[in-house]
Amino acid sequence: MIIKIEAIVREDKMEDVIEALNAIEVNGITVSQVMGHGVQKGYAELVRGQEVIINLIPKIKFEIVVSSEEWEKKTIEAIRAAAKTDEVGDGKIFSYELKSALRIRTGDTGYDALNP
Repeated sequence: MIIKIEAIVREDKMEDVIEALNAIEVNGITVSQVMGHGVQKGYAELVRGQEVIINLIPKIKFEIVVSSEEWEKKTIEAIRAAAKTDEVGDGKIFSYELKSALRIRTGDTGYDALNP
């Protein structure tokens, strides 16, 4: 089984999450800067004396592909523990099964495409 994990976390938690993933020896990650909002719907900020509503909040998106449900659980728990602040806006983690994976260089597929 091939599983993709996507995590959206606070910008200031990026390094903590990377360290947590390195600690459990996750082999590959993709990290992107993204914008969005959840329950909090943004925030108000004063700019030159005017209140401005900021609807989209900068976040960090992690994408990780793992080769088993065991790795899925370990990876999700590492991200959750590293990203948690107990405040609104901590983020979300999603996981879903992928149909296939292919390593471009070698043509390896499935499990072989994910492991060194």
